[in-house]
Amino acid sequence: MKYIFLLLLTVSIFFLFAVSEVQAYVRVRPYFRRNGTYVQPHFRTYPNSFRWDNWSFKGNINPFNGRKGYRWGW
Repeated sequence: MKYIFLLLLTVSIFFLFAVSEVQAYVRVRPYFRRNGTYVQPHFRTYPNSFRWDNWSFKGNINPFNGRKGYRWGW
Protein backbone atom coordinates (compact mmCIF):
# COMPACT_ATOMS: atom_id res chain seq x y z
CA MET A 1 0.00 0.00 0.00
CA LYS A 2 2.87 2.34 0.82
CA TYR A 3 4.48 1.79 -2.60
CA ILE A 4 1.23 2.46 -4.43
CA PHE A 5 0.81 5.72 -2.53
CA LEU A 6 4.37 6.80 -3.37
CA LEU A 7 3.87 5.87 -7.01
CA LEU A 8 0.65 7.88 -7.24
CA LEU A 9 2.29 10.83 -5.49
CA THR A 10 5.25 10.74 -7.88
CA VAL A 11 3.02 10.52 -10.95
CA SER A 12 0.79 13.37 -9.75
CA ILE A 13 3.81 15.62 -9.09
CA PHE A 14 5.16 14.80 -12.55
CA PHE A 15 1.87 15.79 -14.19
CA LEU A 16 1.68 18.93 -12.10
CA PHE A 17 4.99 20.13 -13.51
CA ALA A 18 4.38 18.77 -17.01
CA VAL A 19 1.08 20.62 -17.40
CA SER A 20 2.21 23.90 -15.83
CA GLU A 21 2.58 26.89 -18.11
CA VAL A 22 5.99 27.48 -19.60
CA GLN A 23 7.32 30.99 -19.15
CA ALA A 24 8.21 31.88 -22.72
CA TYR A 25 8.97 35.51 -22.06
CA VAL A 26 11.63 37.56 -20.36
CA ARG A 27 11.24 40.98 -18.77
CA VAL A 28 13.66 43.54 -20.17
CA ARG A 29 14.70 46.29 -17.78
CA PRO A 30 14.71 49.92 -18.95
CA TYR A 31 18.00 51.21 -20.29
CA PHE A 32 19.60 54.02 -22.29
CA ARG A 33 21.09 53.37 -25.72
CA ARG A 34 24.45 54.83 -26.71
CA ASN A 35 22.75 57.70 -28.50
CA GLY A 36 20.83 58.62 -25.32
CA THR A 37 17.46 57.15 -26.32
CA TYR A 38 15.52 55.74 -23.36
CA VAL A 39 14.06 52.25 -23.88
CA GLN A 40 11.04 51.51 -21.69
CA PRO A 41 10.73 48.21 -19.81
CA HIS A 42 9.02 45.53 -21.89
CA PHE A 43 8.68 41.78 -22.39
CA ARG A 44 10.22 39.73 -25.19
CA THR A 45 10.29 36.06 -26.05
CA TYR A 46 12.90 33.90 -24.40
CA PRO A 47 16.09 33.92 -26.50
CA ASN A 48 16.73 30.66 -28.34
CA SER A 49 17.66 29.44 -31.82
CA PHE A 50 14.08 28.88 -33.03
CA ARG A 51 12.43 31.51 -35.18
CA TRP A 52 8.91 30.06 -35.25
CA ASP A 53 8.20 30.49 -31.53
CA ASN A 54 8.58 34.28 -31.54
CA TRP A 55 5.49 36.43 -31.22
CA SER A 56 6.12 38.08 -34.57
CA PHE A 57 5.99 34.73 -36.43
CA LYS A 58 2.81 34.03 -38.42
CA GLY A 59 0.29 32.02 -36.42
CA ASN A 60 1.40 33.30 -33.00
CA ILE A 61 -0.32 35.98 -30.96
CA ASN A 62 1.44 38.34 -28.56
CA PRO A 63 -0.21 37.77 -25.16
CA PHE A 64 0.51 41.31 -23.98
CA ASN A 65 -0.99 43.36 -26.82
CA GLY A 66 -3.07 40.79 -28.79
CA ARG A 67 -1.30 41.42 -32.12
CA LYS A 68 -1.03 38.56 -34.60
CA GLY A 69 2.34 37.53 -36.02
CA TYR A 70 3.18 38.89 -39.45
CA ARG A 71 6.56 37.35 -40.43
CA TRP A 72 7.43 33.93 -41.79
CA GLY A 73 10.80 33.81 -40.04
CA TRP A 74 13.03 32.27 -42.67
